[in-house]
Amino acid sequence: MRPGVKIAVEWGPLVAFFAIYYQFGLMAATGVFMVATVIALSVSYGLERRLAVMPLVTGAVIMVFGGLTLWLDDEQFIKLKPTIVNCLFAAVLLGGLAMNRPLMKPLLGSALKLTDEGWRRLSLRWALFFLFLAALNELVWRTQTTDFWVNFKVFGFIPLSLVFAGFQVPLIQRHQLVEEPAKH
Repeated sequence: MRPGVKIAVEWGPLVAFFAIYYQFGLMAATGVFMVATVIALSVSYGLERRLAVMPLVTGAVIMVFGGLTLWLDDEQFIKLKPTIVNCLFAAVLLGGLAMNRPLMKPLLGSALKLTDEGWRRLSLRWALFFLFLAALNELVWRTQTTDFWVNFKVFGFIPLSLVFAGFQVPLIQRHQLVEEPAKH
């Protein structure tokens, strides 16, 4: 997938949610978020003829919790969505570690070449970070206004995730496998 299309597919639903929220409120934004997610998954499948697990799981949770939000006219469900998604990702990563299968390796193995220990540590760190994000989402939505939660979801969680990813660079460098140059 071309980089511009990939960014639009990955970020489009969130941008649509955020834009509609300020014009029409949380319920309208939730409906648009659901539609944009289906469109993004469809475009992704149409271009790649496959769907990655994380966007598929996230999409399913969006449909369930967004649907409950609209059907029951209760914004609590869409606010729970980040908690559920982050807990699911943490559980999958921790489950993989429990079975001695660091699941970050199949996810990022084409981009990174790490030792087994490096994959274990990276998987554990991301699992713990996902649990942190779940707890933070719970704290924010339960103690702050909806406006604050929406803004924090976009301008808090995304920068936190980027900063966390940046802090993983030393671990990646320490455990990176060095390829031997080919001998002629």
